[in-house]
Amino acid sequence: MSFGNVIQLNTGAPIPQIGLGTWLSKPNEVESAVEIAVRNGYRHLDLARIYRNQDEVGRALKKVIPSVVTREQLFITSKLWNCSHQQGPAEAELDETLEQLGLSYLDLYLIHWPVAFEPGNGLVPPHPTKEGEALLDLKTSLVDTWKTMIKLKESGKVKAIGVSNFTIEHIKGLIDATGVVPAVNQIEAHPLLPQDDLVAYCKQVGVHITAYSPLGNNLVGKPMLTENAAVKEVAEKLGATPAQVLVAWGVYRGYSVIPKSVQEGRIISNFKQVALSEADYKKVTAIGEGNFERFNIPIRFQPKWDIGLFNEELEKTATYQVKIA
Repeated sequence: MSFGNVIQLNTGAPIPQIGLGTWLSKPNEVESAVEIAVRNGYRHLDLARIYRNQDEVGRALKKVIPSVVTREQLFITSKLWNCSHQQGPAEAELDETLEQLGLSYLDLYLIHWPVAFEPGNGLVPPHPTKEGEALLDLKTSLVDTWKTMIKLKESGKVKAIGVSNFTIEHIKGLIDATGVVPAVNQIEAHPLLPQDDLVAYCKQVGVHITAYSPLGNNLVGKPMLTENAAVKEVAEKLGATPAQVLVAWGVYRGYSVIPKSVQEGRIISNFKQVALSEADYKKVTAIGEGNFERFNIPIRFQPKWDIGLFNEELEKTATYQVKIA
């Protein structure tokens, strides 16, 4: 089992430190995964409209509420997609999410990306003249969307609001404009992408970090971090799996961590926590020194988002930059 640790958000609400991620799951896999996870102790579920599987999660929740847990014992996160950054579409998408899940509220609702798409033409609207590109909404700012999120929280349909894939500049812009600090910034976080400056800033202003892709991923065809020699060495020493070591690395840094799996054995194994010593932590951290890698960069998505978010070398060709205010 996990250590059962919870972290207090700036709203006062507790978020369980280990959760189940549902990104990159194939159709009809998630219903079973969520049911297995909850029956084996998970109380934190991470979802999103764009994952196109929230209806499956809803079916799983009907199997475990109230027979295994009460609704109040679960911490459920979902995310506002890019095509709904405007007030009317945002309200409608939240209502659709709640309907898919069979819930009356979310514990946490995040702006999924600091990027808006034009609404009204599907989840990823195609650009009318640039083949292979998504149609961006260059008018709606992050502050506009954050003000909408604040109204959604005031509706009582979400208990806390936050962001995902945001940089220091993005978060600072929201706080400066509204005075409302996001409860969470969910980011790609693993030993190849420690983002120490962002982590320090979030700690300073009271934004909790949730780590997605804590094991890395194979979106760019590189070896999984679970295959790294140093990770395997620490795992062998602790009698643990490499995945457990990578989850523990995020926990050591104070994150909540949401490893994704749809296989029963791995779902259960990922929830069995181990603790890293300082030496173990440093050994795993060292694999990212001079070996920086961000896997999830929208400019290489298909269709491409022609916008720079992270000041990555790959983004130097981007036509547009994020409109913060």
